[in-house]
Amino acid sequence: MPSTHPLIVAALKKIILLCLGICLSLIAFCQQITDSTYERFTIHCQSTIINQYKPSFTAPYTGDNSLTTEEESKTSITSTMYLGAKLWKGASIFINPELAGGSGLSNVLGLGDATNGETFRIGDPSPTIYLARLFVRQVFALTDSRQPRNTQFFHNHSDFNQLEEDEPVHYFAITIGKIGVADYFDDNTYSHDPRTQFMCWSLMANGAWDYPANTRGYAPSAVLEYVTPHHQWRYALSLMPKTANGLEMNWDIQNAYSNSFEYTHPFQFKGKEGAIRLLGFYTSTNMGNYKQAIDESQNQFPPFNIPPIIENNRTYGRTKFGIGINFEQKLKDNLGCFFRASWNDGNNETWAFTQIDNSISGGLLLTGDHWKRPKDNVGIAFVSSGLSKPHQDYLKSGGTDFMLGDGKLNYARESLGECYYSAELVKDRTYFSAGYQIVLNPGFNKDRQGPAHVFSIRVHTRI
Repeated sequence: MPSTHPLIVAALKKIILLCLGICLSLIAFCQQITDSTYERFTIHCQSTIINQYKPSFTAPYTGDNSLTTEEESKTSITSTMYLGAKLWKGASIFINPELAGGSGLSNVLGLGDATNGETFRIGDPSPTIYLARLFVRQVFALTDSRQPRNTQFFHNHSDFNQLEEDEPVHYFAITIGKIGVADYFDDNTYSHDPRTQFMCWSLMANGAWDYPANTRGYAPSAVLEYVTPHHQWRYALSLMPKTANGLEMNWDIQNAYSNSFEYTHPFQFKGKEGAIRLLGFYTSTNMGNYKQAIDESQNQFPPFNIPPIIENNRTYGRTKFGIGINFEQKLKDNLGCFFRASWNDGNNETWAFTQIDNSISGGLLLTGDHWKRPKDNVGIAFVSSGLSKPHQDYLKSGGTDFMLGDGKLNYARESLGECYYSAELVKDRTYFSAGYQIVLNPGFNKDRQGPAHVFSIRVHTRI
């Protein structure tokens, strides 16, 4: 397996140790000033390193945005600090500085079902520090009945962007600031976090949900929540990037915005917890249109054999909308399953997430209770994704998106299978995972059917 550059490895090690040292010092300080009745301050951090290796595979042709056929090994790192403070009754503020570096396979090109949810489509792999989240949340209790937060996964109620305190069972909440919209929508107990669960992009969220975010996955937003024990409603209004897959956000909210809607129904089936979520989104911004891009390339005078360029026909007022369903069910005390399906209209270009217009996925997650390692878990999942007819035609004509473009296309659905084993190395702190993914028809192209094989190792530390 090719090795990562030693200078990058050394720099990453120093950065990780520095972040962990700062976090431990701040945790010790805050523990001294925390009120004994409730937690006034919270400080946590996480660091995740993922290495993915892909052997070479054969294909008759390769374009600018193809998954490379060559053998490659890529490493990514993220380190995040989660700082929080109680402001007044029901109100809290949270800030998350984050460091990210490294890159994904083929610079995250050539796949709709990208293999590493911790990587971004940024050309420079150098470690960069930025502000991931900064938001205020106000909870209005609508009942006097209160219960502790759900501790299904963690012994300590204090957690990432969560103070240790009781939460009302019936409440209305407002969150305003820079957030990860997927923190509030399309959640799933068994498949949502690429730092601890499945790593594929379309397994951590519904693939056809073009959820609002900059390149790194965050967006200024306002979120409204109405929660009861059996029904939950959420709505978010979010900014969109100025350009597709861009870092800079567009503050012209009259012309560029995204609405996210979700209804969640938690339930019990034969005494086991489950939930179903219905998701919808509607986005308006200066998108390009696939059909118009093709028409413009074919109507050149004199005629030229040039590929369509979707950036050339971008205009405000174009929209993208879609729906999704998300189901989870505990089958046994140590076994759960999930299912997702999503669709968007696919007439205009993808703007923020990944280039998938319809997707279906499902899988199982088993914890290690039977072999006396309850914090270990093993997962297996499968996802099949597709493109709309206008999107297919655009790629067949030689067009490129910010993730796709082999130069031509013999369309077929892209499919990915993933399995992993995660082992707890240090109690409630450090986890090591080994995983495998197989990809059929990378880039939705039967001519490049592969399969491509991806082997992963992951180390995740949390404090």
